[in-house]
Amino acid sequence: MIGATLARFFDSSFVVTASKHLQDQYTKDFSFLMAVKGKQNFPCLKLMDSEKVSIPRRAMRWGLTCDKGQCEEKTTKNGKEITEICKYKPKISSIEENEDCSDACLYYLQKYQALVSAHSLWNYHSYFQIMKYNRKLFAKYLERKVSIFDEAHKIEDQVIQFVGIDVFKGQLEECGLKFNDYDSSDIDSMITMIDTMADYYSARIRDIKESKEFQRNPDYEQISKLERKYERVANARVDIVTDKENFVINNPENDVYGDFRSISIKPIDISSFVKSFFTSEYQIFMSATLDKKSFCENTGMSQDEITFVDTPKSPFPIESRRINFLNVKRLSYGATQEDELEVIKKIDELLTKHSEERGLVLTSSISRCYNILKHLSHQNKERVKICHSVNADGKTQEQVLAEHKENNSSVLLSSSLWEGVDLKDDLSRFQIIAKVPYPNYMEKRVNVKMKKFPLWYTSQTLMKLLQGFGRSIRSEDDWAVTYVLDTAVNNVLFKAQDMIPKSYYDVLNLN
Repeated sequence: MIGATLARFFDSSFVVTASKHLQDQYTKDFSFLMAVKGKQNFPCLKLMDSEKVSIPRRAMRWGLTCDKGQCEEKTTKNGKEITEICKYKPKISSIEENEDCSDACLYYLQKYQALVSAHSLWNYHSYFQIMKYNRKLFAKYLERKVSIFDEAHKIEDQVIQFVGIDVFKGQLEECGLKFNDYDSSDIDSMITMIDTMADYYSARIRDIKESKEFQRNPDYEQISKLERKYERVANARVDIVTDKENFVINNPENDVYGDFRSISIKPIDISSFVKSFFTSEYQIFMSATLDKKSFCENTGMSQDEITFVDTPKSPFPIESRRINFLNVKRLSYGATQEDELEVIKKIDELLTKHSEERGLVLTSSISRCYNILKHLSHQNKERVKICHSVNADGKTQEQVLAEHKENNSSVLLSSSLWEGVDLKDDLSRFQIIAKVPYPNYMEKRVNVKMKKFPLWYTSQTLMKLLQGFGRSIRSEDDWAVTYVLDTAVNNVLFKAQDMIPKSYYDVLNLN
């Protein structure tokens, strides 16, 4: 409501949040916000024509979505190569002038409606996409008085998706390359690998266009796909070469057989990329778990240019959000299996104590989720549902959450539900923090960044922990009890004393 109020105060606004779920929360209560969602959420009318599917819901079920279709295709007319626009793609001017577009592509219809409206609602990916790649094309529509960034503690994670590159085994094989021919510890060797990939795509595009087969029967869809791949690696090369010292090569990921699967090259410091995404006259960053000093250090924003509003007291009664620090065992990197089992034993006891209520168990990794499940009593094991974006049985997070709502004693077990999930009222009356969610310092980028920015590692851990505390208490009338089992939490709270928002002081006994 604060975000919506601030948006309405100004003549025009962008509101940016982290997920479709949060977008739905906004649009449910505030109809003046025009939402923009990704192509995968809409049926492609062109594919529906080619596949002779007339029902949009069926098209979605069959995967005939806009992200699979071709909005622009190259073709030959009168001996010349031209770009042909999908007949269903409307012009933004038609939306602006209120022309009849009832038969237009639903994806572009909602996107253009949002751009021409005074107030629009985006997820981070769509917003950053347009700001990085389509700023000139839509410059007229991007001049907003204010931009409001909800869930602002996630900004770094969102930015690094658009900087650097992830290279997968299939891409190297497509380019005729072998990962072992390059030194993954050397940035120049990785740049050579990326250069060779770019050269391959460039040469492949040229060879196809010059081939007799293409002259007889041009396949512009193939060309379009290769051009996108070329642009991706070429843009990544520019990012990396411009500031090689700022990029770190994470350890290669291997499959279950030990063979190479992927490698990631990402920036340590995101500050040089931040300003290109945040251009409105006023920027408002909203989160219950931000700290001014670490936020400015991480984004490169000047503390002198930022006003920080720290809510002095939580509006939720303290008795509704009690946190019990049980200090069972310290689950640090060197924790033993006996320590792990002691914590799991306590989880089992708490599940039995809350046998007739829904709840949430949070831990630090998927493997820990399965270890917890393995050692629970049969009775409690039957209640537990492991929940991530993709689950072993193929169910999505949304499907698992829907099942959770149908069972009055269901318990969610996850390493990813620390934020972004709304377990209001009796969807969760208790939550168990099994393991403090430290970033994985075995990952090279994490290790290098924590040395360069000492505040960052502690602030990331604290942010995730505080977000976890709030999953089950969503309003003034809501209530739930939280149990923290890992004694490492004491060290985090001690190191992060100056970063903790005042609204947590009472429940953490910091007053």
